[in-house]
Amino acid sequence: MPFRSGPAPSLRRSLLRRLAAPFSLLAIASGLIAFGLALQYTERVVDRSLSDLATAIAQEVHVSADRADETVPSLAEAMFSDPVEQLVYRVTDGQIELAGDPDLPLEGTDVRRMDRATLFDATFEGNSVRVAQVLAPRVNGRPLIIEVGQRFGRRYRLAGEFLSAIMLPLIILLLVGSIIVWRVVNQQLGPLGALADSLNRQTHTSLEPVDETYVPIEIRPLTSAVNGLLDRLNLALDAQRKFIADAAHQLRTPMTAIKLHAEQAVNARDDIAQRAAVNELRASADRAVRLSNQLLSLARAEPGEQTKRFVHVDLGEIAFETGAEWVPRAIARHIDLGFAGDNEPEAPQERERLIVNGNPVLLSEVLANLIDNAIKYVPPHRMNDGRITIAVSRFGSAADIPLAELAVEDNGPGVPPHMRADLFKRFFRGDGHGESEGGAGLGLAIVRDIVVLHGGTIHYENATGGGSRFVIRLPLV
Repeated sequence: MPFRSGPAPSLRRSLLRRLAAPFSLLAIASGLIAFGLALQYTERVVDRSLSDLATAIAQEVHVSADRADETVPSLAEAMFSDPVEQLVYRVTDGQIELAGDPDLPLEGTDVRRMDRATLFDATFEGNSVRVAQVLAPRVNGRPLIIEVGQRFGRRYRLAGEFLSAIMLPLIILLLVGSIIVWRVVNQQLGPLGALADSLNRQTHTSLEPVDETYVPIEIRPLTSAVNGLLDRLNLALDAQRKFIADAAHQLRTPMTAIKLHAEQAVNARDDIAQRAAVNELRASADRAVRLSNQLLSLARAEPGEQTKRFVHVDLGEIAFETGAEWVPRAIARHIDLGFAGDNEPEAPQERERLIVNGNPVLLSEVLANLIDNAIKYVPPHRMNDGRITIAVSRFGSAADIPLAELAVEDNGPGVPPHMRADLFKRFFRGDGHGESEGGAGLGLAIVRDIVVLHGGTIHYENATGGGSRFVIRLPLV
């Protein structure tokens, strides 16, 4: 992802900016529409005024008859006395000019009719003018042409006045609307601030869910996701606290034993007592190391980044290699450790490859813990009397989801029925079995957590002829 410098984006500024753009476009469009309407209205007002003036002069001509050249100028002077109007007029029969300015054009463009008048645009003395033309018929002779013109400046000035009258309330409305939008945006962003305050009050010891009572519906997906995250964090923290408390409790015993044996070795009065104390010290140290390794294995089995490092592995190959590492110890205890089933490692080219997706180190840890547990509990009463069998095979029919099955079976005393429910709990140990080996009750808990991490299952069942049988099933690739 490319690096982006600069301040962090603001939701408030983004909302206001996105709202300001359409508001501004709306104001500009409203102004243009208002100006067009004002100009159109002004044109009608000016056309009506010019038409009325031309009609009034035509009526005076009709009344005055032959004295029109005397009465019309005085009437026009009275009607056009306002210099702001910038009005000009002309009275002619087409040949003889009776009154007014003879240069006022008799025709032009943008022609339209209004009552008796004909209105058009023309050019007079280098300026654009609007002209209203009325014909006044005479009994004897050609009809008179009466024209009244006005420069466009008056029209634009009136349009500007109309536009100002329209735009002033619109601008005030726009400003008031902007203030309202600002307040509404701030109010609607208030729940986010309350959510931040609620999260800031959380501590690592107490992660309370966010109260969604007054949270808007649109923000509830966010608060629900936050509450889900807090729930998961609570579970993880509770598990971590329990794990740390249990680990501290379990480590206290071997550490105390190490300290005690060290003091005995220091205070020993002869070599024999000192050697015995040192041997006990070494045994206690071994138990502490093993317990620490088991705790680390249990921590590695926790979900998280582990699944990202999964690869395709052959479960049969892992079982053979791990089992081979434990053969010397099994022989030392007069226990027969071997393989059984169709996946016998002596013929690897004929063996079916059972490929699973997982972490080979953790899967090897699973089998190592099961073998170690079996070696502890198989009593070596007679030479080669103990037996541990590892079997790897395919489980299920063609219609089922393909699974790989790993079983570790021994001919030890087995597990009493009343203890099976707690068999895979952390720090649970049997009725004194295996205590001489320094068992901490973590082996089967580690196995269960790793199997669950790989999407598999594990269960206990009685072995044929007596003993224990642990069965693990993992999904095949």
